[in-house]
Amino acid sequence: MTLEYKGTYIFYSDQGKGSTIVLLHGFLENSLMWIDVKSVLVKRYRIITIDLLGHGQTGCLGYIHTMEQMADAVLAVLKSLRLRRVVMIGHSMGGYVALALAQRSPNMIKGLCLMNSTAQADDKDRKGLRVRANKMAQRNFNNMVRMSVGNLFYAKNLKQLEQEVQRTREQALKTPVQGYIAANEGMRIRSDRKAVLQELQSVFYVIGLFDPVLSAKVILEEATAVNAHYVILEGGHMSHLENTDELIVALKKFLSLAK
Repeated sequence: MTLEYKGTYIFYSDQGKGSTIVLLHGFLENSLMWIDVKSVLVKRYRIITIDLLGHGQTGCLGYIHTMEQMADAVLAVLKSLRLRRVVMIGHSMGGYVALALAQRSPNMIKGLCLMNSTAQADDKDRKGLRVRANKMAQRNFNNMVRMSVGNLFYAKNLKQLEQEVQRTREQALKTPVQGYIAANEGMRIRSDRKAVLQELQSVFYVIGLFDPVLSAKVILEEATAVNAHYVILEGGHMSHLENTDELIVALKKFLSLAK
């Protein structure tokens, strides 16, 4: 399905019946990343997946997509479907977008899962990396994407998950250069939103013990500080591929509590 939005189109899917769960993908991903999770959850819930700005089949609005702009696009879809209360599960960048939406419309959020994600803003080093990555993407996008995707997995899982890594790369390479730059810049300038978590009824973290992007120790401290529930999985940043079965079990438990 598509929704016309500010001169472009937002692609989304709406399947199943029951309480509504909104799944938001991460950077260089699209709604296809949820295929395994969705196939299980849709048996009991209404599942909404959305391609974020500049990703998948959704167009770009400019060369900076702030998390607030992405959240507004998500909100436009939810309003078009007349949804008032939802549970949100955001992977990596999708978590940042979910937090921005929660800050703007806290009463809409029944529960929030930060999956391999954080409420913290980028530190100085991470901001610098994003600037350099955008410059490299303009010079050699294919190499930049291939390297970036490989760096998301726990190194010991790369050989075992070779096919999954390759499929992830293929989907990532479908992201336009403009979408890459706009999202990366939006993440670089995003705000710290730990305070937003204090206003939500149900918060859940999925933490990769060997996440090469986000320190498990730091994220565990964050989760503990806001009295959130959490699960630690023995994988990297891509829990939906590295720990699929364990992730689904954890999400089912979270969803049973987020009522």
